[in-house]
Amino acid sequence: MLAKRIIPCLDVKNGRTVKGVNFENLRDAGDPVALGALYSEQGADELVFLDISATLDKRKTVVELVKRIAKEINIPFTIGGGISSVEDVSACLNAGADKVSINSAAVKKPQLINQLSSEFGAQCIVVAIDTRMVDGIPIVHTHGGTKPTALNTIAWAKEVEERGAGEILLTSMDHDGVKTGFANEITAQISSQLSIPVIASGGAGKKEHFVDAFTKGKADAGLAASIFHFKEIEIQELKHFLRENEICVR
Repeated sequence: MLAKRIIPCLDVKNGRTVKGVNFENLRDAGDPVALGALYSEQGADELVFLDISATLDKRKTVVELVKRIAKEINIPFTIGGGISSVEDVSACLNAGADKVSINSAAVKKPQLINQLSSEFGAQCIVVAIDTRMVDGIPIVHTHGGTKPTALNTIAWAKEVEERGAGEILLTSMDHDGVKTGFANEITAQISSQLSIPVIASGGAGKKEHFVDAFTKGKADAGLAASIFHFKEIEIQELKHFLRENEICVR
């Protein structure tokens, strides 16, 4: 059985880590590189950095962030935010990122997933899916969760795998920052129908929520932000709890 992964997520805006609720009301949570280095020391399995800043010189900003991270961190990390081309991915991987995450660009041009997987290998390509329930149906949202699409989340997840993505980062916008637990039902639906790993994101508030994500949600990894940023749960404490509950972790 593959060990389950614990992944802190750092949303970066204008060079600072921020965290909100349901993708809104952002508050400062510190320097992303320093936080990432701390999580690396504390036993995080991977890190995800999502640059949510809208800047005119987008790629330069992201590449500089990647270089800073790569100097300080010795665990795998994923970079996302505004990545929309082969050139963007190449620049990020060359700067030291292990994986890239694409979201809006994949929805706008699904063929991009095929391109990137063919060029760099599926293991580098994470497709992030932001989902929200609309009239009882899980719908994919883009542009930082601000734009609903016509895509059913489960159907899109299947298509993403068929096109060559190596992993899915599934964020429930309904659960994001609320700390009442992950969206286990849809996570399980997707995990059980796909063969690639699914990272559960959105809703972590206590250690038990990770147990549920790995058992009820069938997730391969659990991603969280504020509970780590604001020191509500320590990573080693969480891993110890998971082992006590017979979850295999590193």
